[in-house]
Amino acid sequence: MADAPSRVRAPGRVGLLGGGVIGGGWAARFALAGTEVRVYDPDPEAERKLAEVMAGARRAWGELTDVPLPPEGQLRVVGSVAEAVDGAALVQESAPEVPGLKQRLLGEADRHADPSTLIASSTSGLRPSVLQEQMGRPERMVVAHPFNPVYLLPLVELCAGSRTDPATVGRAAAVYESVGMRPLVVRREVDGFVADRLLEALWREALWLVEDGIATVEEVDDAIRYGAGLRWSFMGTYLTYRIAGGEGGMRHFMEQFGPALQWPWTHLMEVPELTDTLLDRIADQSDAQAGGATVRELERLRDRCLVAVMRGLRSVPYGAGETLAAYESRLAAPTP
Repeated sequence: MADAPSRVRAPGRVGLLGGGVIGGGWAARFALAGTEVRVYDPDPEAERKLAEVMAGARRAWGELTDVPLPPEGQLRVVGSVAEAVDGAALVQESAPEVPGLKQRLLGEADRHADPSTLIASSTSGLRPSVLQEQMGRPERMVVAHPFNPVYLLPLVELCAGSRTDPATVGRAAAVYESVGMRPLVVRREVDGFVADRLLEALWREALWLVEDGIATVEEVDDAIRYGAGLRWSFMGTYLTYRIAGGEGGMRHFMEQFGPALQWPWTHLMEVPELTDTLLDRIADQSDAQAGGATVRELERLRDRCLVAVMRGLRSVPYGAGETLAAYESRLAAPTP
């Protein structure tokens, strides 16, 4: 008889550099997996903001899974990079997208962290080779780009730099899998990685639709959330189009619809000028769409919707539901 599966142990301690939207999401993801979390963020409101994110994450995971989570890891805001990285198995940098700032933080973390510590950046598009420039041990650094809310969405894109040890990517993948995430290894270093390059193409066209007066911001969102977005949540793009090809599959789809790619339907790489008029229009329409809801109320609505979709997909299981089911299985397994 095969041995019963055992739980993959989450890291004992992580150090987070930055406690904003993404850093706070990381804090919740790791703390709810039982990891001790130390956060360095000079924002005087950091503790309050992190407490609010943690409250939302606890509520969401209480609705998401019936499997008991491990005892929650201690979350503490500290006063320096050195204190944040001390004794950490992983350091996760989530500072603003300013190359010099990220380089400085990563270089400082590299100097203070134990030589065995993994160091990762949450950058949404900067190449890791650029971010490694001030590091004495660049071989242990990798990009680990998550998606908001980090504590619920499982995707994390892993991208190695020119001086990253290939073994580092494997080590990082194991860490993120241990807290219920789905690593996607980017095969070659590129700006924007995979997901953000796709999202940017959609975002450009969404801006043009509002600029040209074709649709409001709510109508653009409706076009996604009532249509293709529902399919994308479990099938993505290529599998969706394969099915659209009928019995002929992907080749038939491409032969039938491929020529339409030559038609001038989109603005492709053009970007509308972000004039005050356009910015005011987008902001005013967005305010009307929100209907007076606060950002915390919108976050709670978002989380409840994500929980509903992921619980539904878990029953199949497919897509993000399969990742959730696998994590629940590891949580329910005996601890080694």
